[in-house]
Amino acid sequence: MSKRIKNQLAIVTGASRPKGIGAAICRELASNGFDIFFTHLTRYDQNTGYEDANHNFAENFKHELRNYGVKAESMELDLSDRDAPKRLLDEVEKMPSQLSILVNNATFCVEVSHEEVTMELFDHHCAVNVTGTCMLTVEFAKQLKKEQHSGRIVNFVSGQDKSPQPGNIAYITTKGALSAFTTSLATELASSHITVNAIDPGPTDSGCMDKQTQDFLKQKFPTGRIGTPEDAARLVSFLVSDAARWVTGQIIHSDGGFWD
Repeated sequence: MSKRIKNQLAIVTGASRPKGIGAAICRELASNGFDIFFTHLTRYDQNTGYEDANHNFAENFKHELRNYGVKAESMELDLSDRDAPKRLLDEVEKMPSQLSILVNNATFCVEVSHEEVTMELFDHHCAVNVTGTCMLTVEFAKQLKKEQHSGRIVNFVSGQDKSPQPGNIAYITTKGALSAFTTSLATELASSHITVNAIDPGPTDSGCMDKQTQDFLKQKFPTGRIGTPEDAARLVSFLVSDAARWVTGQIIHSDGGFWD
């Protein structure tokens, strides 16, 4: 972005650890002058096995973001809670900045095949990746329309639109639903000057890949490297900028040419 944005607020969900995509997005937007409100759920990242997830992150990260000269606040939030969208927007409303951006980065994923998936596991994927994310987006859009402000919504999906991904049936199904939601909602909100797009960042080294996994994946990238959280963050920065005001309803595979 060519100029710094003042007094505009970006919500970024799922920023719970320093090496994650959510944190990279917060840094990128803060560096461009956006005030930041991020959500975190450290216990999920710890249970998933991320070594950089710790309970001190959120407080320390707010101070890091404020060094960019912006306002930064956060809250712990589990999108599987039915009242999560309302609680989040109620907290955001306390900030003096103008609400303008929502980045739906938070996700839930347990890799299972059709033989292993259970009703409970499928329900939890749906609660976070579909119901929680979509209802937060809907309430965010209604708030912008009420205030007669334009805005930007960016969702994160997977590569389910490019090729099959066996062995991860619940996650891929719910991310496919989010892709369909993105394109349809974009049409509904276009007249209100609210854009809705989705990013598939491809395999991203956010601190969880061992060397064996890295070596295997590098062969599938014609660029010779694996994606980084900063790659995804730069695309978010473009999509929320004024330069992208004509881009909406798109599922963007920003994956360095990754092939399955």
